[in-house]
Amino acid sequence: MAGITTNRTTMNKLIIAATIGAGLPLLASAQAAVDLANLSQLDLSGTARYMSMGGAFTALGGDLSTLNNNPAGIGVYRSSEVGLTLSLMNRNTETSTADVTDKHNKTLFRANNFGYVGSFNLYNNTTPFINFGASYSRVASFDRIMSGGWGNMNGSSLSNYIAAMTNSEGDIPSSDMQFDGRYDGYNPYLDSNIPWLSILAYNGYVINDNADGVIYSGLMGQGTYGTGEFKTREKGHVDEYNITFGGNVMNVFYYGIGVGITDLDYKQYSYYQENLSDAYIAALKVGAEDGKTYIVNGRADYRLSNFLHSSGSGFNLKFGVIFKPVNQFRIGLSVHTPTWYNMTDTYYGGIDYKYTPNDLAAYSINQLKNPSDAPITNDGTSWHDYHMRTPWRMSVGMAGVIGNNVIVSADYEYRGNNMSVSDVDGNEYKDVSSDVKTYYKGVHTLRLGAEFRVTPQLSLRAGYVYQTSPVKTEAANDGVMIWTAGTIPSYTFNKETQYVSVGAGYKFKRFYVDFAYVNRQRKSTFHAYTPILVDQALDQASPSASVSARDNEFVLSVGYKF
Repeated sequence: MAGITTNRTTMNKLIIAATIGAGLPLLASAQAAVDLANLSQLDLSGTARYMSMGGAFTALGGDLSTLNNNPAGIGVYRSSEVGLTLSLMNRNTETSTADVTDKHNKTLFRANNFGYVGSFNLYNNTTPFINFGASYSRVASFDRIMSGGWGNMNGSSLSNYIAAMTNSEGDIPSSDMQFDGRYDGYNPYLDSNIPWLSILAYNGYVINDNADGVIYSGLMGQGTYGTGEFKTREKGHVDEYNITFGGNVMNVFYYGIGVGITDLDYKQYSYYQENLSDAYIAALKVGAEDGKTYIVNGRADYRLSNFLHSSGSGFNLKFGVIFKPVNQFRIGLSVHTPTWYNMTDTYYGGIDYKYTPNDLAAYSINQLKNPSDAPITNDGTSWHDYHMRTPWRMSVGMAGVIGNNVIVSADYEYRGNNMSVSDVDGNEYKDVSSDVKTYYKGVHTLRLGAEFRVTPQLSLRAGYVYQTSPVKTEAANDGVMIWTAGTIPSYTFNKETQYVSVGAGYKFKRFYVDFAYVNRQRKSTFHAYTPILVDQALDQASPSASVSARDNEFVLSVGYKF
């Protein structure tokens, strides 16, 4: 099957899809809503005592981890302390599609926390202590590997999505930017509002134009079948350095204020490939000298590879109070401002491809730059500076003492969805902010903890954490189109997260040793690219995979009080 007639027949659906995209974001920013959500996530991390009790310390205080939880916890101290926490984590990630299940295992060794609190006795009944503290904490870890594939694409193709997106944004720029009919070294971030992914796909013949060069079509058409495959490797962290000041009033009211300085480093290596038969590929007619491109049936093998490095530093403020009306009961409240980041992204995108017409006697692929080589790469490498803001957080907690040897505590935390990104001049990318509100909702977290003092020296502990999904149901279930930035079309939506923890602590004079075991389970969904919707109805589904992450972490804290 050959020629322009075939091309126009298969594009009818894409022309319809193009009409829904008018006015949608051009995605020239380095980060999209899905990236903001990924970089804003936090883990349960801190001292062994803190983690073994599920982090339910908003009303408790008296632990080095409270410096980045509720700064009022520093007011509970009546002596100085220095401590170090190390952890060994085994992270298991299982990725499943209908056709394959892949498992990856990784062991991580890290320093969770290091801190110092200086307590100064004022020998005053009204304000007995003024305290100062400084700490380091690893508050998030991004290490994860996801891989899998689909044995049947069921009429869905990344190429068709890119074609629909390109049609929605308008024509690829004028012919004076072309080289041999394709764009060579063209950077849309500098030269145009056309998405870079469109340029990359056009260079790699993943999308092709028709006779008059206006409408673009993908490789998937009637009768096309084939497979898809992906692999994503994430690594990195968020470290936070806290400086906290606080005290107490009459041993009833405790207060604290803290400044957090954060360091973020995130890297993603990913590829997505399709191997299609009876695809609609671009070819030249054998013997013709007009250089005209035809769309014919053939074999299409292409791979989109990406690298992204996001790094930056930021700061936030923390405010907290703890009220102790009686010795057996406390109420705590803390508020965390957003973290304001100065960020830099470095990114690379490339496409390898090979196309073979079914009818080699009538058509050739001589228009390709290196037709004798199996794949050929078209790439773009660049960097981008911007500002990022994470959400507000607020937590309330209660803690009580039962008898003389049991402590129970409960926290509730709410984290909003007011994430945003702006350029270096402070101009907000309003399309991204709108996407945040479309895809995401506030996150509710419940933390429970208990401690049983067996002897004055030995304590046993347990904790539980439940965190709701940050993703709206409509976005999670292919109910809206999901826009991404740069040349990375994939995204991951987290579902609920749960932690179960146990631990023990032992005191020997001024020294202490604490141990914790923490099990984390988080389910997510990986999407290779956005679904396509026409008149709010699903037209092309998003190929997806279920991701299950199970972490087993062993935590050891040692410290000295003086």
